[in-house]
Amino acid sequence: MTKVVTLAHYYTIPEVQQMADRVGDSLDLALFAKESNADVIVLAGVKFMAETAKMINPKARVIIPDLGSTCSLVTMTDIVKLKQWRESYPDHVHVAYINSSAEHKALADWTVTSRNVDDIIAHIYSQGKQIIYSPDRNMGAYLNFQYGYNMPLWSAVCEVHDKFNKQALDELLNEIVGEKYVIAHPESPLPVLQQSDYIGSTSQLLSWVKNYSGNPEAVILVATEEGILYNMRNARPDLQIQQAPIYTGCKCNTCPYMKLNTVEAVKAAQNQGGGLEIDYLSEEVMERAIIPINRMLSFSA
Repeated sequence: MTKVVTLAHYYTIPEVQQMADRVGDSLDLALFAKESNADVIVLAGVKFMAETAKMINPKARVIIPDLGSTCSLVTMTDIVKLKQWRESYPDHVHVAYINSSAEHKALADWTVTSRNVDDIIAHIYSQGKQIIYSPDRNMGAYLNFQYGYNMPLWSAVCEVHDKFNKQALDELLNEIVGEKYVIAHPESPLPVLQQSDYIGSTSQLLSWVKNYSGNPEAVILVATEEGILYNMRNARPDLQIQQAPIYTGCKCNTCPYMKLNTVEAVKAAQNQGGGLEIDYLSEEVMERAIIPINRMLSFSA
């Protein structure tokens, strides 16, 4: 009998998360895919996540429900230009955010997620090495600011997180009477991160909310994709949780690619009658790309 396992990212709609065997962030889904004994992995997320799952578990068929589920960090990156950029820093370690294509990872020495990036980069610097960072410019700028690094950065952004706006955030904070907190994903622009009380990965933001023990009347503004608010509100229905604004008066910011994972598309993928199978990666790309992925997984195990 064929064993089908469905993995869903926190940014998918609640109905899809309820269909999944596992819901998590990029690192959690990668680790689960590695240990999975599945014949078929349906990954309700975006294409780079499904590519990572395939490289980690090459014996499984990996299917993404909608072939349009890409990511701006991928579409903004020209691989030929990235290769030239990487070659212009021959003495540097290339650290690539996991939100990147398989071809991108094949040009990297390490991959990282937003959950382990701080620790991995600190580890590499502790060895006396220099680093270049790709593809997320905002995350790289935050790391350079927070830790005094001077990493050359690739210039792509997450189109969702890049919309969070300091002016709109300041205006909303001024309107809120009483205690308030801002928690943010490091893909957000640096001015927003500088206003934040806590910065972390999607799962770390969720843990912060779960563990919050302060004033129950406080307003918590969350600067990340709105999908995670479903999980936060389920975990803490007693709290006032809002998405941070992207401009004055708007508090709704969603990833259009994640939302392509509809209930119907996931069902079709589970029945192996729809979606995109990740069967197009060359052996060379997979062999090269799995090296930085395995370095990250070994470090984070």
